[in-house]
Amino acid sequence: MATKPVIAGTDGSQESLRAVEWAAREAMLRRTSLRIVAIPVLPPRMTPSPATRDTVAGMVEHSMTRALAAAAQQAAALEPELAIQTQLLAGAPAEVLVGAGRDASMLVLGSRGAGGFSAMILGSVSRYVATHAPVPVVVAREETMAAHREVVVGVRDPAQSGAALAFAFEEASLRKARLLAVHAYTWSVPGHVEAAEEENRRMESAVTTWREKFPEVEARWEVVHAHPGRILSGSSARADLVVLGRHALSQPPASGVGSVTHAVLSHAHGPVASVPGG
Repeated sequence: MATKPVIAGTDGSQESLRAVEWAAREAMLRRTSLRIVAIPVLPPRMTPSPATRDTVAGMVEHSMTRALAAAAQQAAALEPELAIQTQLLAGAPAEVLVGAGRDASMLVLGSRGAGGFSAMILGSVSRYVATHAPVPVVVAREETMAAHREVVVGVRDPAQSGAALAFAFEEASLRKARLLAVHAYTWSVPGHVEAAEEENRRMESAVTTWREKFPEVEARWEVVHAHPGRILSGSSARADLVVLGRHALSQPPASGVGSVTHAVLSHAHGPVASVPGG
């Protein structure tokens, strides 16, 4: 099991508290600790005068300290046996959170927030972290309490999706859930039926490899002619988690991967995990 903590970001908003709850459950499943972090940042368009800057900064820091305490209390009430730490960080939220990922097994963020995390509207902090952090990032949306006993993983290329499939199978095993691997394509050219059959064989091979490593997981796959972002966003309504792979930062992004990730993050009905390594 993981030895590094699960790290969750909070700013006191209900959205971020839901993320903390999700992270607390995840940390218990993984038998590791939870670290809750907050970053004091002045709200947008607030430019205090030099005479009041320190006072305003102190107020924001005090607010984030209280948010950390409230989040830790909520996590402890949910998981009384969980080891919980809190930490006040400093700097630009996106870069600071990406950096915090180096000491985490996973980062968990809300899809939007308030106060110091006001930039967590999708397209800013949470989206940046979900596509740049060196560890899996879960963006926990409002529908985090539903239990469907199913994990859905999007597979762009069965031969290069090992990291996403490994993470998805592990999550399904931890949650005693089913797993559905989805390969969606939009091309339709002469011979596409044969090509789809070949993709189905490649999916079977990829899923079978991981099913042998996680025999307790009931796993199946689908090859569908549909836009990947649309099909995965729709699948999120019946899943405990949707898992997407992404390329490591040292690799050039594959065509279309970023747009699919952004589409799913923007329209999913539940938590979405972005996993580095494809």
